[in-house]
Amino acid sequence: MRDDLAQLAALVDTIARLRAPDGCPWDRKQTHTSLRSSLLAECYEVLEALDSGDAAGLREELGDLLLQIVFHTQIAAETGEFTLAEVARGINEKLVRRHPHVFGAAEAGDAEEVLHNWEELKEQEREEGASMLDGVSGQMPALAYSREVQQKVARVGFDWEDDDGVIEKLEEEVRELNEAGSPQRKAEEYGDLLFTLVNIARRQGVDAEAALRGANRRFYRRFSRMEELCRQRGLSFSRLSFREQNGLWEEAKEAVG
Repeated sequence: MRDDLAQLAALVDTIARLRAPDGCPWDRKQTHTSLRSSLLAECYEVLEALDSGDAAGLREELGDLLLQIVFHTQIAAETGEFTLAEVARGINEKLVRRHPHVFGAAEAGDAEEVLHNWEELKEQEREEGASMLDGVSGQMPALAYSREVQQKVARVGFDWEDDDGVIEKLEEEVRELNEAGSPQRKAEEYGDLLFTLVNIARRQGVDAEAALRGANRRFYRRFSRMEELCRQRGLSFSRLSFREQNGLWEEAKEAVG
C-alpha cells in the first residue's frame, strides 16, 4: 500500500511538472474540454483489454486512464475547483455511506439485497423531484445505457417475473416492426426491439454491449480470413456470387472461429 501511494504521488508530481510554466507546451495547453475525447478513448481501450483477457495490456490501459484522471484533477486544482484529495475523499465517503452492511449496523443477505439497499440510499440523497434514472449518463453507448436503466428499475421491483414474459414481448416487438409503415415508425419499433433484446440479455446474465463487441471482433476476424483466402487463390471478392462468398465465410469460420 505504501508503494501504491508513493507511485501515485510520483504521477501527480509528474503531471504538475508538465503543467508548470516551464513544462510541456502541449500539456499546459490542455483543458477539461480538450481532453474529453482522450478520456473516452482510454475508457474504450480499457474495455478492449478486459475483453481480450490481456493482463499486461489491462495494466497499461488502466495507467493511461489513471493519467486522464490525474490530469483532470491537476487542471481543476490549478483553477481552485477541487483537488485529487477531494476526489478520493468524496468517493471513499460515498462507498462507506452506501455500504452500511459493512461499515454500519445494517444487514444484507445477498448481492441483490445490497443493490436494492444501494438504490434506497441513493434515493435519500437525490434532490426532490429528480428521477432515479438521472444519474445514468446519456453519453453511454445505447446498449450499455439500456442495460443500466433496466438494472436500476429492476432493483426497485420494476421487472418481469420470468423470462417467458420478455420473450413474448420480443415476439410482439418483431410483429410491430413488420407492421410498421413509415420509416419513422420502423425506427421506433426497431429501437423497442433492441431495448427488449437488451432486457433478455440482462436477465440471462449477458452484457449486450460486450456481446456485440465480441460479435464484431468475430466478424472482423472471419471477414479478414475471407479476404486472405481470396488473395491466396487470386480471386476478386466483389466478383464472387453470394453463394461463393457464403462458402468462403463457412471456411473462414471453421479456420478462425
